[in-house]
Amino acid sequence: MPFSIRPICRSPLQCSVTKNVSRSLKLLVAYCSGFWLLLIFLVLSSGPVYAEWMAVEQLAGIMTVYVDPDTIHRKGNLVTMWQLIDFTTMQGGRSPSRFSSTKIQKQFDCAEDHLRLLALTDFWGNMGTGEATGATIGGGHWIPIERESLNHALWEVACNTP
Repeated sequence: MPFSIRPICRSPLQCSVTKNVSRSLKLLVAYCSGFWLLLIFLVLSSGPVYAEWMAVEQLAGIMTVYVDPDTIHRKGNLVTMWQLIDFTTMQGGRSPSRFSSTKIQKQFDCAEDHLRLLALTDFWGNMGTGEATGATIGGGHWIPIERESLNHALWEVACNTP
């Protein structure tokens, strides 16, 4: 729908408009539409970003244990990797440090069938999202891996990855 802008002179002096309004209006519309398209694209593409977590074990609807294959690093017989425990219900009772998921970094000794905890962080949200409610830095003692346990399943993933 075409329209025109006419100058309004409030004084008896004669005035004229010499600027090309249609070009300015086109630029304004282009900038505004580009801004809104960018904003819409960012909103639609923003979602929860999860690492490529691979499910290792699900325990009776209580929790699912995941491993991030991109974090598996081997140095000789020692393998370090991150695991994620995602709980179906909030953990921690009525304490202020409640959590729904936990990220744990473990180190496995593939030759000796031992492991140790390097780091642990609890998160308010599922899949390691939300506010961190607690953290522990380990590097502690080696413990043996029991057969048919969750740690044994994690050991198999860690030690059988080339």
